[in-house]
Order: sequence, then structure tokens, then C-alpha cells
Amino acid sequence: MTWESIKSLLTEENIARFLSHYNSLGPLPGILLTFIEAFIPVLPLFVIVMGNAASYGLGFGFLYSWLGTSLGAICLFLLFRRLSNTAFMQKLTRSPKLRNGMNWIHNHGFGTIFLLSCFPFTPSSLVVVAAALSRVEKMVFLPAIVAGKAVMVFTMAFVGFDIMSFIRQPWKFLIVLVVIGLLWLLGKKFETRMHRA
Repeated sequence: MTWESIKSLLTEENIARFLSHYNSLGPLPGILLTFIEAFIPVLPLFVIVMGNAASYGLGFGFLYSWLGTSLGAICLFLLFRRLSNTAFMQKLTRSPKLRNGMNWIHNHGFGTIFLLSCFPFTPSSLVVVAAALSRVEKMVFLPAIVAGKAVMVFTMAFVGFDIMSFIRQPWKFLIVLVVIGLLWLLGKKFETRMHRA
């Protein structure tokens, strides 16, 4: 397939037809694709979220993408937490580099997991696996990953829903940065409370 044949398929009419068909399947594809991406990180999450926003609208596109990616991350965390006591995982975690990363995540908890989850191009499956193996408490991991994924997915959906307005109005990037900062501060307060309890 040549670039010209691909471009001929990407007409506005063909894209609208695809999105209409995608939308007619209900929320399942939007949730399922982002869920699967947690286990197969080579899938293009940015494209999936932008497709969800274009197909379902900004609100539902965000919601379905966020549910799928959050549930996927939580399931991956629980899976690796369960596997952490196996001989293979014990051997794997003896690596000094991996041990340093796990210690960093364990010691910095919420803030590290939250911030790394906010950025679309961070390998989030590695963050989730490192958190599971580092023995971060579930009650620190869950809100951090869910809040971080919310910021990341909303940013992707917001950009993907109307990319042209984002280019014309760069102040929207400032809004995203302020939201990330506020959520990070809330996360630090939550982490402090968790360590006191």
C-alpha cells in the first residue's frame, strides 16, 4: 500500500463514515481499546483517545478512554503485585537499575506515580509494573494512577477533539499546565496524610 493510496482513504467522508460506525458499537470499543493498551503498550494510545473524542464527543470520549486506561493500569498493577513473589520476579528485581527505580517510586509514592502518569509519552506500563514490584501501597497507587490518567487522557482528548483551535489559541496549553500543577499539589497532600496514618 502506497502513501497515495493511504491518503485517498483518509478523506473527510471516509473518516466520518468510520467514526459513525465506531460510535454505533457503543462505548465498548472505546473502553476496551484503551484497556488493552495497558497490556500492549505499543498500541497508539494518543490515536485511540483522539478517535474516541472524535467519535463519542469530548465528554464521553474522555470518560470511556479514562475508564479503559485506568482499569487496565489497575489490573496490570494487581497482576504484577500477585506475581511479585515468584522466583522469576525475585530474580528480575535484583537488577541494580530496576531496584533503584523501584526504591525511587516507593519513596516518592503518589507524586512520582501521578506525574509520570500525566504525560502521554511516558511508558506508563513500566511505571505501573515498577510500582507493583516496589510494594507501593494500593491506597497510594490507585488515586495516583487514576488522577494521573485523568490528566493525560483529558489532555489527549482535548487536543484531539479540536486540534485546530488548540493551535490557534495556545493559552489552552496554560490551562492544562495549571490543572496538572493543582492535581500534583493535591496528590502531595494526600501522600502526606497517608504517611501520617
